Amino acid sequence: MTMISFRVDDEEAAAAQRWADQLGIDKSELLRDALHRHLARLASERDAEKWLETPLADDESAISQIADWGVAEDWSDWADATR
Repeated sequence: MTMISFRVDDEEAAAAQRWADQLGIDKSELLRDALHRHLARLASERDAEKWLETPLADDESAISQIADWGVAEDWSDWADATR
């Protein structure tokens, strides 16, 4: 693990400590989790942009055609039997 040090407003530092105390965790754990979640969100936004820039190839989208097949069996009579 690498140590990261940064400055924050006094109010944010106090709020982070209050949340850590309320959650029963170290402030460091709270900040690590917050950083991890933020980085994951940023990465997911970039993934969405890349997906829009590079549409699926025909072989990658072939499975979507299965959704057009509809229901494999008629279960309507089964629903009536359970009443």
